[in-house]
Amino acid sequence: MYSNLFQINPAVNNRYTPSPLPDLRETHAIRIIITLIIVLFTLVSANAQERDDRATIVNFKGIQFMSPDSLFYTNFRFRMQNRLKYTNILDNERNNEWEARVRRLRLRMDGYIYTPRISYSVQLAFTRGDQDFDDTGVPNIVRDAVVFYNVSEDFYISFGQNKLPGNRQRVNSSGQLQFAERSLVNAAFNIDRDFNLTMHLNKYVGSMPVHAKFAVSTGEGRVAVTTDDGLAYTGRLEFLPLGDFTNDGDYSEGDLEREETPKISIAAGYSYNDRTTRSGGQIGKSVTNPLTLKTAYADFMFKYAGWAYMAEYMQRDVDNPFTFLVSDPTIAVHAYKGWGVNQQLSYLLNHGYEIASRYTYLKPNKQLLSVERQTEVMELGLTKYFKAHRLKFQANASYLFRDGVLNNSNKKGTWGGTFQVELGI
Repeated sequence: MYSNLFQINPAVNNRYTPSPLPDLRETHAIRIIITLIIVLFTLVSANAQERDDRATIVNFKGIQFMSPDSLFYTNFRFRMQNRLKYTNILDNERNNEWEARVRRLRLRMDGYIYTPRISYSVQLAFTRGDQDFDDTGVPNIVRDAVVFYNVSEDFYISFGQNKLPGNRQRVNSSGQLQFAERSLVNAAFNIDRDFNLTMHLNKYVGSMPVHAKFAVSTGEGRVAVTTDDGLAYTGRLEFLPLGDFTNDGDYSEGDLEREETPKISIAAGYSYNDRTTRSGGQIGKSVTNPLTLKTAYADFMFKYAGWAYMAEYMQRDVDNPFTFLVSDPTIAVHAYKGWGVNQQLSYLLNHGYEIASRYTYLKPNKQLLSVERQTEVMELGLTKYFKAHRLKFQANASYLFRDGVLNNSNKKGTWGGTFQVELGI
């Protein structure tokens, strides 16, 4: 079925030349194993960013195979994040904590079958922290498994498991971030992945690009096998009044393209998750009493001449945020209710160096003051980009403090530092 077509991006000067592929009669399993081995020793570049979540079948990335009749195409990519992190919690109990691990290791396969109008995307995760294991007790290896149908150039439908159209930092790939992790605001309110049916529309109003997405999903996240009639409904609307960003850079942190004219993206969205059985909606631990989560979010992106500024606001309402664990009904848990703001400002220096700052503010609702506290985080980052976000070194420093008290005597304040290497194709 397959040809010997083995293509690597010709725009990249690779030092390594792969050996010829095995004979066509070899099994599919052997082909996949050999492909993975070659991937680990082959580094290629892809400058285009990822504005939407459709399969990569136009702008070449990674390693690709195509059938002789062009009715089957697949594209293999991988990326990993290796991290060293230090944390000093000022409570005289847990000082000097170290973390050294592979934070993310993912394999992605995109392609189409029969016609490019019907495409697919599969993403697998191989690290514990990437599998939602601590909350579910199940190694959820599958992150994405979704089919796309391109109705027209500006309208497509997706069906399967992938990201919902939530806040900007969440729909950004973790490989496109300028800090090692997303903000605490995202951690508290993000919509995450779910099994869903989503409609995507990209239009122009005059000369202004407008992007709209609406999803209906189970509301239970990646672990859902069966669900009740309490579904989740999520929508997001984006406006780009000054035109498209270069290489879809509105979904990539930092102005790596050095926009020649100012670019702005303004977006807002809302998610109504009816009677979810997890404390965070699509994430969190299973709870005894279903929760209805109402999450609103708005965000803003500006880029010009190496400068980038991003801000997002999120708010969640829950009628009764308190419940109990299914695994142990004697343990009380809660859904986060309140609001938060995250802001990031950065400038791209010469030779691929970027300096960035971030300020995060998280305010719990008064119903949660017995279990949650006002939290603020200040962070500084230095990143060296070798091949945009595909190969970068990141160094971050942070200070977290509670209840607005900015000094070292504040118990539960936290100093931290992170060094991370991101590598992918």
